[in-house]
Amino acid sequence: MRGVRTVAGQVFVLQVGVVLLLVVAAVVALVLQSRYDSEREARNRSMAVAESFASAPGMVSTIRGPDPSAVLQPLAERARKGSHVDFVVVMTPQGIRFTHPNPARIGKHFMGSIRAAAEGRTVQETFTGTLGLSVRSVVPVKDSHGKVVGLVAAGITIKKVSGAADHQLPLLFGAAAAAMALATAGTALVSRRLRRQTHGLDPAEMTRMYEHHDAVLHSVREGVLIVGGDRRLVLANDEARRLFDLPPDAEGRLVSELGFDPHTAALLVSGRPATDEVHTAGERLLSVSHRPTDRDGGPPGSVATLRDTTELRALSGKVDLARNRLKLLYDAGVSIGTTLDVVRTAQELAEYAVARFADYVSVDLADSVLRGEEPPDGAAGTGAPETGPWSAMAVADGGRTVLRRTALSGIRDDGPLYPLGMLIEFGPSAPQARGFRSGAVTVEPVLSDFAGWQDQDPEHARRIVDYGIHSMITVPLRARGVVLGVASFMRAEKPEPFEEDDISLAEELVTRAAVSIDNARRYTREHTMAVTLQRSLLPRMLPEQNALDVAFRYLPAESGVGGDWFDVIPLPGARVALVVGDVVGHGLHAAATMGRLRTAVHNFSTLDLPPDEILSHLDDLIARIDQDEGPGGLDGDGGGSEGITGATCLYAIYDPVTRRCTMARAGHPPPALVRPDGSVEFLDLPAGPPLGLGGLPFETSELDLPEGSHLVLYTDGLIEKRDRDIDTGLAMLRDALSHPGRTPEDACTAVLDALLPDRPSDDIALIVARTRVLEPGLTADWEVASDPSQVAAVRAAVARKLAEWDLGDVAFTTELILSELITNAIRYATGPIRVRLLCDRSLICEVFDTSSTSPHLRYAGTTDEGGRGLFLVSQFADRWGTRYTSDGKVIWTEQALPLSKSVKPRS
Repeated sequence: MRGVRTVAGQVFVLQVGVVLLLVVAAVVALVLQSRYDSEREARNRSMAVAESFASAPGMVSTIRGPDPSAVLQPLAERARKGSHVDFVVVMTPQGIRFTHPNPARIGKHFMGSIRAAAEGRTVQETFTGTLGLSVRSVVPVKDSHGKVVGLVAAGITIKKVSGAADHQLPLLFGAAAAAMALATAGTALVSRRLRRQTHGLDPAEMTRMYEHHDAVLHSVREGVLIVGGDRRLVLANDEARRLFDLPPDAEGRLVSELGFDPHTAALLVSGRPATDEVHTAGERLLSVSHRPTDRDGGPPGSVATLRDTTELRALSGKVDLARNRLKLLYDAGVSIGTTLDVVRTAQELAEYAVARFADYVSVDLADSVLRGEEPPDGAAGTGAPETGPWSAMAVADGGRTVLRRTALSGIRDDGPLYPLGMLIEFGPSAPQARGFRSGAVTVEPVLSDFAGWQDQDPEHARRIVDYGIHSMITVPLRARGVVLGVASFMRAEKPEPFEEDDISLAEELVTRAAVSIDNARRYTREHTMAVTLQRSLLPRMLPEQNALDVAFRYLPAESGVGGDWFDVIPLPGARVALVVGDVVGHGLHAAATMGRLRTAVHNFSTLDLPPDEILSHLDDLIARIDQDEGPGGLDGDGGGSEGITGATCLYAIYDPVTRRCTMARAGHPPPALVRPDGSVEFLDLPAGPPLGLGGLPFETSELDLPEGSHLVLYTDGLIEKRDRDIDTGLAMLRDALSHPGRTPEDACTAVLDALLPDRPSDDIALIVARTRVLEPGLTADWEVASDPSQVAAVRAAVARKLAEWDLGDVAFTTELILSELITNAIRYATGPIRVRLLCDRSLICEVFDTSSTSPHLRYAGTTDEGGRGLFLVSQFADRWGTRYTSDGKVIWTEQALPLSKSVKPRS
């Protein structure tokens, strides 16, 4: 695309073109003039030569002589050469040549016009003769009587004339070139100056500049002033003239002479940059921006833009007030309701409003709201703000409103207001009672008028006014159409009383807080229900047993109850089961699921199953629960219930007789074993999948524990934290446990002190169990042959052992029980039979055999041979049952020990 030439460039090209045309015209004219002059000079010379030769003495006699050619030819040639003409021809009046430069032409007719010459006149013409085109003159030769006796012609060829003119062309062209160069240089100088003055703009740009300049002068609604470096006004547009009321001849005059405000005049001549400075022009307020123009090589001076902000300034106060109120409400949304605690949220409202809106703020709530319940007396709907005498509102039942002072804040702490926590009984005329019952905002702009608000407690009201509190707004805390309490805003140091404009702000502020308080109330209710449910599902106290010395801690998460649980379950044979588990999730659902799993563990434990089988049963149970409560389950709502995503569990059984601990885990953190010397080991148990996945087996591990060891079971909430790696948590747990000689209680305290976060995000369950060992002297074993005759010997040995233990009072029933159990084993089982007595908190009898058939209690008929023995056993024993081993089963019974002869194992 062709570039657009600047104005200076176009002027340069135009001037060069004009100069070129003039030079060419001058050269052509000079050439033509030169040719004309040469031709005229040739005519004159030829005429002069012809006339001179014709007038030569003796010319007439010679022509009349006998041989004119012989005489005239040499003379003519000598004259031709001397006069620098191309030919001199002498001829008869009839045109017969006497002379010619070419002698061969002598005697022949002259070529050209000679009639006039023959008649006595002179002839000049341009004619093509024998020598070519020439300029010639023909002159008659007359005798003394005037008779023409001959003719003389002299001429110069055009070629010779043109050659003379051509010799002048180099000079002409040189002069033309010099003139062209000088003219071009002058034009370039003029164009350069023009380019500098037009800043290299093209015509379109100059046109736009003019249009913009015209728009600035006449169209824009902002004033423009341009001041030169000499402090004179260069330009003022129409708006600037209007704003400052400038005279018509203002441009070109000094700024100081134009009547500007001194502050404005000083700015215009200073060159100081300014942005949106406020200046006055009469009654107007102008926003002035000022910039110097001499930056980056510009001309000296400055430019100022002006905007009339008189109306904006009039509205600025209201805009600032609205902006401040919007900011206050926005900040309130950030500062109020940061926790789900009713009291804390109310206090945040009071603290936020102090110094921003009021000097003293109190929040009074119904006691039921603090407990998470619905308020007993609230107002539904909205009420219009009320002012004026309190008697305008009457309570139909004449009752009193009881609220508790939940939050209180002020600029000073010695205000004469009801103290925090006080249960206040407001009378019917009190603004708090009116707001609570009607849901209306009450404004008392001047408390010292005592327009009825003081009837609640006149003496207390007088102290409030004397203290300096002069204005009050009472706003009900309303959420979901229910009034939860009232908030009272009071002013003391702020001199302005509350007005109608303050009502909307107070309502917005309280409405935001009321929603947060109601959310906290509902959370308190649900949290209380969930905690109550969870605590009811967890063990309130540990069962009595002698195998382990157990201490525990349970801490719910701050965000809500979870699914962590633990249990200590006594098992037959003086054994004890330790259980800890964690249901994924929080809330009522997780707590309810935890209760179901804990109940299931208890039920499975009564079957005396190995840990891996118990975990398998739990896995199946969770899968069934998840299926029943998931989409399309038995709840029938097509997915309204929350599904179980999984659970973890660790189940351990400790036998104080053998010191053997059998454990299995399902996705749960490994237990820690603290040996008596203080060394800590995290047991490498097979992890197993979390409960609920199904299809994968669980594995059981066995290990012997030294007496006095600590077995530590916990949930992941103890070691996991968002900003802490699980390995770091395990290392911290190891450090907290590696101290020998601690009791389980001390160990629990030390662990929580070291690992408990400030704000637990998950439940924490912790069990520390110190192992005990049943004294060898309190156990007895007998191998019994499969022969009925051996029963009597075993009974005698048992009687002696009971006598040794000073338990003769239960010897008879014990012998009877063992007789029946051993007889059944001999009759129905095969292989060796073993009998074991354990003296713990109860007397435990165990009969081991290799059969896997479990006996069943039934009523024996009159003719039945069997069935009566097991019935007698169930009658004499406190508890009895069967558990299976890898090589058979064990039938066990428990009998209570006499209180006076209770034997306890050593610690």
